Amino acid sequence: MNETLHSTILGAGKPLIILHGFLGMSDNWKTLGTQYSDHGFQVHLIDQRNHGRSFHSDDFNYDILSTDLKSYFNYHQLEQAMVLGHSMGGKTAMQFACDFPNETDKLIVADIAPKYYPPHHQYILDGLKALDFDQITSRSTADAELSKHITEFGIRQFLLKNLYWIEKGTLAFRFNLEVLSNRMEEIGENISSTARYTGPTLFLKGDKSEYVTAGDTEQIKRHFTNAQIETIDNAGHWLHAENPKQFFQKSLQFLNSQ
Repeated sequence: MNETLHSTILGAGKPLIILHGFLGMSDNWKTLGTQYSDHGFQVHLIDQRNHGRSFHSDDFNYDILSTDLKSYFNYHQLEQAMVLGHSMGGKTAMQFACDFPNETDKLIVADIAPKYYPPHHQYILDGLKALDFDQITSRSTADAELSKHITEFGIRQFLLKNLYWIEKGTLAFRFNLEVLSNRMEEIGENISSTARYTGPTLFLKGDKSEYVTAGDTEQIKRHFTNAQIETIDNAGHWLHAENPKQFFQKSLQFLNSQ
């Protein structure tokens, strides 16, 4: 497939790639992306395949997502960039850094470890699949229906950002729900066991999140020999949204370090 990933590019300077998580989109990072661009980075907010405004495809795993990003580098003539990824995007970022170390200047991984995670989004997918867009013709109705399955307001707001009008009166999701549901095992997969990246790496974890534990340190250091691990206070898995100020400070300090 020769299609190029959709992106929003902000500012000018050193290229910084930002990769969203599962069921997310580039718009989730617009506020932080603008802040990075204000500090001298050319920020590329990317929609990964089957997400946002990027193309849909039945093929979906981290090797493919890594290759998509390499194709994006080629298309935009990026020789090297700093890469930041959250959750699923963090797995893509890890795989890319290991596959293409010369193109990866620095790596930031937000609240995910290089390990297998069992599928745990099923109730979210069930809620999304239950929405009947033949009956639902407004965002508020979609939210009311989704609340029957997903009680957390923040998660519903995150998901409903993906709604758009296909045509007047007809709503749909931007993400490819069918493929992502069928590829749930792939979302939790680990990067390849032999994958290594020796460049500067920062893992950021939320202090209330269980995605990255003390027991993951050895595995992180095995794959990423030059990794440091820092904690974001008062934050769970969506650490960049829950404590954006500290997330920005710690990430910017790392990006600007020699």
